[in-house]
Amino acid sequence: MNGFDNSAQSMSLVAFLAVGTVALLLCVMTGPDRDDVDEFYTGSRSLSPLQSGLALAGDYLSAATVLGTTGIIALTGYDGMILALSITLSLVLLMFLLAEPLRNAGGFTMGDVLIRRAPGRAVRITACAATLAALIPMMVVQLASSGDLLAFILGFDTSGFRTGAIIGLGTLMIGYAAIGGMKGTSLIQIVKTVVLFVAAFTIAVMIMNRFDWNTDSLISAARQSSGAGADYLRSGLQFEGSGLDMVSSELTVVLGAACLPHVTMRMSSARSTQAVRRSMSWAVSVVAAICLLLVVIGFGAGALVGHEGITAAGASGNSAILQISGEVANGTQLGALIITTMTTAIFLTLLASVAGMILSCANSLAHDLFAHGLHGVRDPGRKPLAGLSEMRTAQASAIVIGLLATILAVVARHWNVQALATLSFCVGASALAPALLYSMFWRRFTRTGLLCTLIVGTLTTLVLITGTNLVSGSPSSVFPDHDFNWFPYTTTGLVSIPAGFLAGWLGTVLPRHTAPAARRLYQSEEPRILAGVQPTPPQR
Repeated sequence: MNGFDNSAQSMSLVAFLAVGTVALLLCVMTGPDRDDVDEFYTGSRSLSPLQSGLALAGDYLSAATVLGTTGIIALTGYDGMILALSITLSLVLLMFLLAEPLRNAGGFTMGDVLIRRAPGRAVRITACAATLAALIPMMVVQLASSGDLLAFILGFDTSGFRTGAIIGLGTLMIGYAAIGGMKGTSLIQIVKTVVLFVAAFTIAVMIMNRFDWNTDSLISAARQSSGAGADYLRSGLQFEGSGLDMVSSELTVVLGAACLPHVTMRMSSARSTQAVRRSMSWAVSVVAAICLLLVVIGFGAGALVGHEGITAAGASGNSAILQISGEVANGTQLGALIITTMTTAIFLTLLASVAGMILSCANSLAHDLFAHGLHGVRDPGRKPLAGLSEMRTAQASAIVIGLLATILAVVARHWNVQALATLSFCVGASALAPALLYSMFWRRFTRTGLLCTLIVGTLTTLVLITGTNLVSGSPSSVFPDHDFNWFPYTTTGLVSIPAGFLAGWLGTVLPRHTAPAARRLYQSEEPRILAGVQPTPPQR
């Protein structure tokens, strides 16, 4: 049971229906003109820096991040705090290293950015494949979890309800992405970020008030209820004392979260270099504030709900934020309203996060694969896709990607899908991060090096993830009854990240004949990428 009373459940159901309907109307009202592909991809760069920053924070704080981080803090204490810090540091890394170069490079997708250094169909097709490999697992995680969360909130503990919830939410998210485009999904992200902050702030204040605003009392109570004793406030509890596993996981989060395509895509929607700088300042501030609130909520859940209560609702602790909301709000004058605010925030987080990822995948399929990767292969003189045709292709791609993610989520709804979330971050850290860093800052970087980075980083991650304890060998793995664990870490980052960087370096330095051409190309692009010269349309 979730501990919510009937009034809170009824209000939550009404709020879900209202929010879903209003969000869909917003997408219809703000959707792009029928032939304006730029508006579909970037929202015509009409958002202010504050709006863009809130939307970026919404993209960055996915449902998996909010729910998972709170649960890990509640169950593991110190390790969870380090995870929250890593999430914030990742956005800081994006702000200082990549945000402005990504905006200056111009374009709509990851492929548009990478072809500044390495023009060609192969780069676009490979970038599209890496985008799908990074985002589809994360979408499956959030959709598969949505059925469990709605069942937990509303009290319907049946397999049919969970399946129906996944299909219904998947359909809504497809509609948001296909109809609203960048501007529509951005507005949903803005609303989601504001509601999430208000809900998290309210619950955090109530928790601190319960402990008389004494942080030491809160942490001590969480430690006593954790069942881990002094280890709760030491590093390594989540990783059974393995320091290397902890380093691998945090490095993966810092590099991977900053380079996921739906996050980097947000840079292209900024009006100018100055605007993206201000947007990032807003985004970092909001994410840091929400992560701080999640730390308080996580310790509050550990203290008031306890380890056994949290794990009874799920070994990963994803329901901890809802459990603590019910614990502190029930019995208060505005308890039902407070609980409804938090459940609505989680509901919006699910909708907005997956809609943004669907849009990113659809844009890459339409723009990188169809419009410039496969279009005209047999007839090189064939004209590029017109704006209306490309936008229709993107909308069709959104439907296909959304249906695929929904079907996979229905299939995986009984599994522990944490491994898929880890897979997304690992692909971002091992393939996309090296590709972006090399492309932005290494003069000698070549097309061969870029392809090697994307392919080796992605394949290494896919191979190694099958041997981690997230897939087999533990009660919380995907296949708990089997043990083919051959890789001794939770994430692949300790091996796959160096592999991605090394592959890019070897692919660049070994074919010596390509280095001069690559250097000349970078010299022509360097002022645009680093100095903020107005970008020109990317090479086709």
